[in-house]
Amino acid sequence: MGTSQPYVLVADDDAPTRCFLGDALRQFGARVALASGGQEALGLARAETFDLLVLDCRMPDAGAVEVLTALRSDSHARSLSSPAIASSAELNTDEQQALLATGFHAVLLKPCTLKDLQNVLALAATDRDTLPVLDDGLAVHTSGTPAVVQALRTLFKQELVNLCQELEALSTDPKALEARLHKLRSSCGFCGAASLSEHIASLQRHVKLAHRGVMLPLAEFRRSVVQTIQALDVS
Repeated sequence: MGTSQPYVLVADDDAPTRCFLGDALRQFGARVALASGGQEALGLARAETFDLLVLDCRMPDAGAVEVLTALRSDSHARSLSSPAIASSAELNTDEQQALLATGFHAVLLKPCTLKDLQNVLALAATDRDTLPVLDDGLAVHTSGTPAVVQALRTLFKQELVNLCQELEALSTDPKALEARLHKLRSSCGFCGAASLSEHIASLQRHVKLAHRGVMLPLAEFRRSVVQTIQALDVS
C-alpha cells in the first residue's frame, strides 16, 4: 500500500451510495476522494496517485470499464496501475467474469456491508509483485537447514501441482478454498515462497467477498502458482 493511510477514489453517480462508501472507507482509516461521474473520476485518477479505485459500472457519462480503459491507456496518468474495483447492484456471473478479464481486481456488489468494504480496502495497492519468488534466506531461517528446506520444497511443489488441477473446482466452494489457502500459506513460509504467500493473502481477501457470490480473479493467482513451480524446478 502506498502509505499507512490508503488513498481511495470512489466514483458513483448516486449521491447516497457515494456518501456511504466514502464515510465507511474513512471509518477504516482511508483518505477518500469522491467523484459523481466517470469523467470526473478519470480526471482525478490522471492527476493523483490513488491506492485503490472504486468505480460504479453504470455512471451515465462513463462507466467503470470506460474509465479503467482510458486510464490504462494513458501512460502519464498518476494512477495508471492502481488496483480497481467495479461496483454494481446488478451483475450476473458472466458480467463479473468479463470485468475481471478487463483488469478489475474485484467486484463489489451493492448494497454492500461494512465488512465488504473492509475486505475491499485490504485489496489496495501492495508491493507483492516485487517480492522474490523463492527467498532462500527466509526458508533456511524458518526451517533450519538447506537440506530440510529442499525436502520441504519437494513436497511443496507437488502440493502446488495438485492445486493447479483442483483450482477451478475449489473456486466454486469458498469455504474449501479458504481452508486450502490457509494451509498453503503456512507451507509458503517454510519454503520461502514470498511472492506466492502475498498472492495467497490477496486471494483470501477475495474469498471473503466470494461468500456473497463475487467471482474470484484466479488468473493472477494461478500465474503465481505456476511461477513458483518453475522456480522450484531449478532450486
